[in-house]
Amino acid sequence: MDSVAAAPIRTAVVGFGISGKVFHTPLISANPDFSLDVIVTAQPERATEAERLYPQARIVATPEELFALSADLDLVILGTPPHTHFGLAATAIAHGMHVVVDKPFVPSSALGSELISRAADGGVQLTVFQNRRWDADFLTLQKVLVSGALGQVNSFESRFEWWRPEGFGNWRDTVSLSEGGGILHDLGAHLIDQAIQLFGPVERSYGETANRGSHPDAADTEAFVSLLHASGVRSRLWMNGMAAQAGARFHVLGSQGGYTKWGLDGQEPALAAGMPPADPAYGLDPQESWGLLGVDGATSPVTAERGAYPQFYAKLAAALRGQGPLPVDPSGPLEVLKVIEGIHALA
Repeated sequence: MDSVAAAPIRTAVVGFGISGKVFHTPLISANPDFSLDVIVTAQPERATEAERLYPQARIVATPEELFALSADLDLVILGTPPHTHFGLAATAIAHGMHVVVDKPFVPSSALGSELISRAADGGVQLTVFQNRRWDADFLTLQKVLVSGALGQVNSFESRFEWWRPEGFGNWRDTVSLSEGGGILHDLGAHLIDQAIQLFGPVERSYGETANRGSHPDAADTEAFVSLLHASGVRSRLWMNGMAAQAGARFHVLGSQGGYTKWGLDGQEPALAAGMPPADPAYGLDPQESWGLLGVDGATSPVTAERGAYPQFYAKLAAALRGQGPLPVDPSGPLEVLKVIEGIHALA
């Protein structure tokens, strides 16, 4: 199918854990361009919750039940662990359905290239949910860079750090590297993507990884990445689920000044708490956590842009109707995968 008519885009969400419940179903149900028709979850308690929250949706237990309904659907969103992404996306493509794949995209760049090729051959659209391109802090940093207030940027530091010594409580704690597990695949998919969006292609990369969790066969729980961009900017990225004290979210140094931002974007906890995306308070960063611009002794807060996860699906609806590009071209996440693979090969 090349495009979707003006009727609501008939949508299925596979998985009703953090990804499906917190991100995709609230964003889809808040956008009149989409109808939430099917939710797939095999866990009875999640099925009960899905029925309560979305009584208009049909709840099924298996992907096979979903694909049997493919003639009445336009779009499938995969909010499942990364090792399932290739098989589910390939089957959806074979059924003529457009596909959103949550990150991490797939376990390897070879599988990513194959999916992109299959989508092109099947005449369907394939995109990846790189929602952190619409974080309030990222949008604000983009505006700061465009303003030229930093001068020539030399160094970019970015962190996703939490204190979760008990683990994340899901597949992230146990999935192996070959299955797309590990914090570098998971959070690195965001941080590396953001760095490339800001400063362009990567010429050289270096990384360090470690598993400090309670599952010795799982992939890394801590990672550091250094990227040299073709633009000359050096990005240094940290990912850690066991950080007793978190560092600055962003620390950017240029020839005329710096920009430092503490604290994570608030859209995920807002959605998890049930705040609808249309709420006037949605996406607002509190003033006390605004980033500071300038030099030591002469800094000023920068008004934060509003976080905008709903833009992903607004742009997707336009793309499926032939009115604009995909919100995320899958070639971008594919390049991120290649960087991750290079780091794992040397780490």
